[in-house]
Amino acid sequence: MNLPNPSYRGKVRDIYDLGDKLILSSSDRISAFDVVFPQAVPDKGKVLNRISTSWFEYFKDIPNHILETDVKNFPFPFQNHPDLEGRSVLVKKCKRIDYECVVRGYISGSGWKEYKDAGTLAGMTLPKGLKESQKLPEPVFTPAVKNDEGHDENISEKEMENRIGKELFGILREKSISIFLRASEVVDRAGIILCDTKFEFGILDGQVILIDELLTPDSSRYWSAETYSVGISPPSLDKQILRNYLETTNWNKMPPAPDLPEKLISELREKYQKIEDLILSCTSQKSR
Repeated sequence: MNLPNPSYRGKVRDIYDLGDKLILSSSDRISAFDVVFPQAVPDKGKVLNRISTSWFEYFKDIPNHILETDVKNFPFPFQNHPDLEGRSVLVKKCKRIDYECVVRGYISGSGWKEYKDAGTLAGMTLPKGLKESQKLPEPVFTPAVKNDEGHDENISEKEMENRIGKELFGILREKSISIFLRASEVVDRAGIILCDTKFEFGILDGQVILIDELLTPDSSRYWSAETYSVGISPPSLDKQILRNYLETTNWNKMPPAPDLPEKLISELREKYQKIEDLILSCTSQKSR
């Protein structure tokens, strides 16, 4: 049986709206600079789904949206559908809080660019003399307004607090930093550094719950402790190699996206599988 058309198709995920529930299906599509590429990375969606569900299970003490991870228990006509197998979750439908709750433990990427230009991170003044990829004195909360189309809009803590209120802001900030710190300790066991990540939250029955994907290499920047060094941009255990490749081309970062070489697609597939093996090796441990 053919699947119904998705209610919404994102850059890399398909969403099926079932009324009070949603099915989130991670495709093998890959994007960079908010543009989707013509070629897919085989099994990428399954890898991301397994990583995310393993983290949701690890942090099951924190209320989240997960209802079911096994396709055989999905409602008809999605039950046992091969196109959803291994890459989909059934979740509670809630009111999405339209902010990305980004936490940075190290000064890198766009955060490093801002610091070089202004000495700040998300508008917050940082100590002078920090070097690229240096660990921050403490994790910094750097929120962004979610935009379904185009780039998200980085804002300051104060601006987010003014928009959503002090109480909700405090809950989101505290939860985000707490999960980041706990996850950092977990991946440290596998020789991984969690540089930064983003969380998303929703509200259901008056309660803030954790939603979307969780601590995947598409929503996080992971480094190997073996190759980490201050003063450079360390090799990332994620799709950074795609961004690096694109910087060597004359593509203007606007649609349409260029074709990707087969060798790069193979390297990306290996990267995703490697980070999955490393993360699952430590999230499967029951100690906290």
